[in-house]
Formats: sequence, structure tokens, C-alpha cells
Amino acid sequence: MIRILLVEPLTLLRGALVATLSLEDDLDVVADLGTLDQVPGMARAVRPDVLVVNVALLSGDGPASIARFAAEHPGCATLALAGPDESVLLNRVLEKRIDGVVSTQSAPCELIGGIRRLVRGERVIDANLAVAMVSASRSPLSSRELNVLSVAASGVPSDEVAAELHLSAGTVRNYISAILRKTGARNRLEAVRLAENAGWLTP
Repeated sequence: MIRILLVEPLTLLRGALVATLSLEDDLDVVADLGTLDQVPGMARAVRPDVLVVNVALLSGDGPASIARFAAEHPGCATLALAGPDESVLLNRVLEKRIDGVVSTQSAPCELIGGIRRLVRGERVIDANLAVAMVSASRSPLSSRELNVLSVAASGVPSDEVAAELHLSAGTVRNYISAILRKTGARNRLEAVRLAENAGWLTP
């Protein structure tokens, strides 16, 4: 039996997935959760072969959480469920320990087949999502500009940003001006929001 730990925030969808997967003779959903923070303890208890997780839960420090999970459970494969508009986030998590990606628009048989392939040691990447990931928008900002914006995202004034990065206040203002020009944002807060939504500000 392939032991599955399912993590999906939408209760109705989670129930449908459990019902669908449980119809297969070789699949056993040993636990289903709504949040990522419950995964470590549950995984230690049920010892899954495959972690199936909605990629929307992997924003913020999600990629780091998955990396820690993979280190603790090296024998468990991780499969992300993602929509076509989540390509930027997918690019981020695939840099960590994600073994496969299946579209939320796929037929149930594709998800089931993907789980079985992962257990056989194969890599699973949905073709349509792969195209979306390749064409996902890349950051127009330099690494230093992203660094400045990351500090500015906390809402501190420019002089505090300058102090934390060991820059002059004038240099920080120049960086902020360049960031606004490149992103088309009207102010610093809007630039932060755009960068966060695009997945450019990574932990």
C-alpha cells in the first residue's frame, strides 16, 4: 500500500480527494490535514510514502518547511498540487525538495498515476504547468535592489533601511527610485506588494 498524507486547505476539495484516492486498491490516505504546521507531527505518527500538498500552502516560509520535512523523511516523496496561475510559486518550491507537480485541473487518473510514479522514483511534472513556469515573469530587480526592498517591506523608514544594510540614506533613496521605475509602482508599499505577489521576495 502507498501511504499518503494529504494537505489541502479547502475542506470540500480535501474530502473529494480523499474519497477519490481511497477508491484505489494500492492507495491509503493515512491522514488529511488543512494546514502545513500540522505536518511534522502527523508525518512522524503515520510515516507516509507520499506527501500531497496544495502549493498555495507553500508561500512564505513554506519552501523552507518542505526542505526540513524532506530532511526528516528522506523516504517520503512530495507532490504539489497547483493551479495555472501559481507558476512563480512553483518555481520557488521546485528549488527545494519537491519531487512532482500535478495541476489542480488534471483528471483524477493523472494524480493517481503521478503518485505511483513518484513511489517508483520517477520525477512528475505536469506539462502545462511546466510551460507556465518557464514563461513566468522574472524579477526585473537586481539582487541588491531586492535586498533593499526586503528590508523596506517591514515598513521601516529609509534611514533605518540604510543603517541595517550599511548604506547611506541617499543610496537607499536611489535604490528605491530605481525599484519604483522598474516595477511601475507608485510608492514603496506598492512595490513591496507587487514583489511579494510575484514571488520575488523569497525567504
